[in-house]
Amino acid sequence: MASNRLNQSDVDSLRSRADEQLTNILDSSTAPPQLKESMHYCVLSGGKRIRATLVYLVCNALGVSELSLADQPAAAVELAHAYSLVHDDLPAMDDDDMRRGKPSCHVQFDEATAILTGDALQTLAFASITQAENLPVATRLTMLSELTKAIGGEGMVGGQVIDLSFENRAASEEELEHMHHLKTGALIRASVRLGCLLAHADEETNAMLNAFGQNLGLAFQVQDDILDATASSAELGKPSGSDVNSQKSTYVTVLGLPEARQRLAELHARTNDCLVHLGDNGRSLRQLTDFVITRNH
Repeated sequence: MASNRLNQSDVDSLRSRADEQLTNILDSSTAPPQLKESMHYCVLSGGKRIRATLVYLVCNALGVSELSLADQPAAAVELAHAYSLVHDDLPAMDDDDMRRGKPSCHVQFDEATAILTGDALQTLAFASITQAENLPVATRLTMLSELTKAIGGEGMVGGQVIDLSFENRAASEEELEHMHHLKTGALIRASVRLGCLLAHADEETNAMLNAFGQNLGLAFQVQDDILDATASSAELGKPSGSDVNSQKSTYVTVLGLPEARQRLAELHARTNDCLVHLGDNGRSLRQLTDFVITRNH
């Protein structure tokens, strides 16, 4: 396989590319003005665009030459992610008043608007894939199936239900891992899977990158839990220590901080091991993994 390496500036440009796609999609919406304003606010008020970047980087690593093929699938996973954050912040869920250094949607607008904004972003994610006219219909349908499974009852929504069930009791380590494979990991795995579909990846590559996505999703959550316990509110863009204050089960509360950091290091190594098959073409995916695991927000 010929080398398709990207450098860090290329990776940064992919985040900008995702922002541009999201802006175009939101600007073209004919939703009522207040809803459209809220959708813009929730999607374009920052964000690391890790999921969209994963779609692009997997395509690049597997030799897809037309990056434009990934534009709408990459936007779709970010719209689905934004929907999940809006609903997670609601008083009936995690009850968080800050997101990315700004008031959460239900605080900036109102609770009803936040619920409807999440609904609108979720369906817009589906539309982004179904309207990708540069992709075969069969590919769009398979992608839509991947996304709906990742964010529905078998994925993100199911994980949130399990998370809420831990509010009145401590979770075991096994229960915590299962919950986060669904709540956080499912959409990250779907982002990787969409890239594989665009590249027509073979069975071995699909299996390897699925394991990569699974480990990366869990590593993302472990680092989130560590940051909640150790970073400042200014760094996080939301109140620090909120998980502990809410008596939520996290990798820090279940394992302790030193053990959580050890688990993160193990997941880091395991994630990079999954990319050995790609050789030099996996370099940009390894860079993204390093960012996810060493980030401070």
